[in-house]
Amino acid sequence: MMELIRVLFVSTSNASRSILAEAVRRRAGGSRFSAASAGIGPTSVHPLTRRVLEQSGFDHEWAESEAVAAYLGRPFDYVITLCDDARLVCPVFPGADQSIHLGYRDPDRVDGDEAVRLVASEQVFTQLGERVRQFVVVAERQRPLASA
Repeated sequence: MMELIRVLFVSTSNASRSILAEAVRRRAGGSRFSAASAGIGPTSVHPLTRRVLEQSGFDHEWAESEAVAAYLGRPFDYVITLCDDARLVCPVFPGADQSIHLGYRDPDRVDGDEAVRLVASEQVFTQLGERVRQFVVVAERQRPLASA
Protein backbone atom coordinates (compact mmCIF):
# COMPACT_ATOMS: atom_id res chain seq x y z
CA MET A 1 0.00 0.00 0.00
CA MET A 2 1.30 3.46 -0.89
CA GLU A 3 1.28 6.38 1.47
CA LEU A 4 -0.55 9.43 0.21
CA ILE A 5 1.54 12.15 -1.35
CA ARG A 6 0.51 15.33 0.46
CA VAL A 7 0.55 18.53 -1.59
CA LEU A 8 -0.34 22.13 -0.78
CA PHE A 9 -0.80 24.70 -3.56
CA VAL A 10 -0.33 28.29 -2.36
CA SER A 11 -1.18 31.55 -4.10
CA THR A 12 -1.86 35.08 -2.94
CA SER A 13 -5.65 34.94 -2.59
CA ASN A 14 -6.62 31.30 -3.26
CA ALA A 15 -9.14 32.65 -5.74
CA SER A 16 -7.84 31.29 -9.03
CA ARG A 17 -4.37 29.77 -9.59
CA SER A 18 -4.23 27.50 -6.55
CA ILE A 19 -7.85 26.40 -7.06
CA LEU A 20 -7.11 25.56 -10.70
CA ALA A 21 -3.99 23.61 -9.70
CA GLU A 22 -5.88 21.68 -7.03
CA ALA A 23 -8.64 20.84 -9.52
CA VAL A 24 -6.13 19.38 -11.97
CA ARG A 25 -4.42 17.43 -9.18
CA ARG A 26 -7.78 16.02 -8.06
CA ARG A 27 -8.13 14.48 -11.51
CA ALA A 28 -4.45 13.58 -12.07
CA GLY A 29 -3.02 11.16 -9.55
CA GLY A 30 -6.38 10.13 -8.17
CA SER A 31 -6.51 8.76 -4.67
CA ARG A 32 -2.72 8.44 -4.40
CA PHE A 33 -2.56 12.12 -3.49
CA SER A 34 -3.98 14.36 -0.84
CA ALA A 35 -4.04 17.96 -2.02
CA ALA A 36 -5.22 21.27 -0.71
CA SER A 37 -4.95 24.88 -1.76
CA ALA A 38 -4.65 28.03 0.28
CA GLY A 39 -3.94 31.73 0.02
CA ILE A 40 -1.72 34.10 1.90
CA GLY A 41 -4.67 36.52 2.08
CA PRO A 42 -7.70 34.49 0.96
CA THR A 43 -10.64 36.19 -0.68
CA SER A 44 -13.22 34.05 -2.47
CA VAL A 45 -13.08 31.77 -5.48
CA HIS A 46 -13.31 33.95 -8.56
CA PRO A 47 -16.40 33.36 -10.74
CA LEU A 48 -14.20 33.06 -13.87
CA THR A 49 -12.25 30.29 -12.15
CA ARG A 50 -15.46 28.36 -11.60
CA ARG A 51 -16.48 29.05 -15.19
CA VAL A 52 -13.19 27.73 -16.61
CA LEU A 53 -13.46 24.60 -14.49
CA GLU A 54 -17.06 24.03 -15.47
CA GLN A 55 -16.36 24.54 -19.19
CA SER A 56 -13.51 22.03 -18.91
CA GLY A 57 -15.69 19.40 -17.23
CA PHE A 58 -14.11 19.75 -13.78
CA ASP A 59 -16.08 19.61 -10.56
CA HIS A 60 -15.68 22.79 -8.51
CA GLU A 61 -18.30 22.42 -5.79
CA TRP A 62 -15.52 21.68 -3.29
CA ALA A 63 -13.65 24.91 -4.06
CA GLU A 64 -13.44 27.55 -1.37
CA SER A 65 -10.80 30.11 -0.56
CA GLU A 66 -8.87 29.20 2.58
CA ALA A 67 -6.04 30.82 4.51
CA VAL A 68 -2.61 29.23 4.47
CA ALA A 69 -2.60 29.75 8.25
CA ALA A 70 -5.30 27.05 8.52
CA TYR A 71 -2.70 24.51 7.36
CA LEU A 72 0.16 25.52 9.65
CA GLY A 73 1.53 22.55 11.54
CA ARG A 74 0.09 20.03 9.08
CA PRO A 75 2.70 17.94 7.26
CA PHE A 76 3.06 18.12 3.48
CA ASP A 77 5.45 16.38 1.14
CA TYR A 78 5.34 19.24 -1.34
CA VAL A 79 4.42 22.89 -1.04
CA ILE A 80 3.95 24.49 -4.44
CA THR A 81 3.76 28.27 -4.66
CA LEU A 82 2.07 29.66 -7.75
CA CYS A 83 3.07 33.31 -7.66
CA ASP A 84 6.07 35.34 -6.59
CA ASP A 85 4.22 37.12 -3.76
CA ALA A 86 3.19 33.80 -2.18
CA ARG A 87 6.71 32.43 -2.58
CA LEU A 88 8.18 35.32 -0.61
CA VAL A 89 5.95 34.88 2.44
CA CYS A 90 4.89 31.24 2.38
CA PRO A 91 5.52 29.63 5.76
CA VAL A 92 7.60 26.48 6.13
CA PHE A 93 5.61 23.28 6.58
CA PRO A 94 6.74 20.13 8.39
CA GLY A 95 7.77 17.33 6.09
CA ALA A 96 7.83 19.49 2.98
CA ASP A 97 11.24 18.44 1.81
CA GLN A 98 10.38 19.74 -1.62
CA SER A 99 9.23 23.28 -2.21
CA ILE A 100 8.41 24.06 -5.81
CA HIS A 101 7.72 27.44 -7.35
CA LEU A 102 5.60 27.83 -10.48
CA GLY A 103 5.10 31.54 -11.10
CA TYR A 104 1.92 32.53 -12.91
CA ARG A 105 0.36 35.94 -13.36
CA ASP A 106 -3.00 36.34 -11.64
CA PRO A 107 -5.58 36.04 -14.44
CA ASP A 108 -8.07 38.03 -12.38
CA ARG A 109 -5.76 41.04 -12.52
CA VAL A 110 -5.19 41.09 -16.27
CA ASP A 111 -6.16 44.42 -17.82
CA GLY A 112 -9.26 44.21 -19.95
CA ASP A 113 -12.87 43.22 -19.86
CA GLU A 114 -14.32 39.91 -18.68
CA ALA A 115 -13.66 38.21 -22.03
CA VAL A 116 -9.96 39.10 -21.82
CA ARG A 117 -9.75 37.86 -18.21
CA LEU A 118 -11.57 34.65 -19.20
CA VAL A 119 -8.97 33.96 -21.89
CA ALA A 120 -6.21 34.67 -19.35
CA SER A 121 -7.84 32.24 -16.90
CA GLU A 122 -8.09 29.56 -19.59
CA GLN A 123 -4.41 30.04 -20.48
CA VAL A 124 -3.29 29.76 -16.86
CA PHE A 125 -5.48 26.67 -16.43
CA THR A 126 -3.92 25.03 -19.50
CA GLN A 127 -0.38 25.87 -18.39
CA LEU A 128 -0.98 24.77 -14.83
CA GLY A 129 -2.63 21.60 -16.08
CA GLU A 130 0.50 20.61 -18.00
CA ARG A 131 2.81 21.37 -15.08
CA VAL A 132 0.65 19.69 -12.43
CA ARG A 133 0.26 16.53 -14.52
CA GLN A 134 4.05 16.43 -14.99
CA PHE A 135 4.51 16.93 -11.26
CA VAL A 136 2.14 14.04 -10.49
CA VAL A 137 4.17 11.65 -12.66
CA VAL A 138 7.48 12.69 -11.09
CA ALA A 139 6.13 12.65 -7.52
CA GLU A 140 4.71 9.16 -8.00
CA ARG A 141 8.07 7.89 -9.30
CA GLN A 142 9.88 9.34 -6.31
CA ARG A 143 7.50 7.92 -3.71
CA PRO A 144 8.71 4.57 -2.31
CA LEU A 145 6.21 1.91 -1.32
CA ALA A 146 5.29 2.15 2.34
CA SER A 147 5.94 -0.88 4.45
CA ALA A 148 2.73 -2.65 5.36
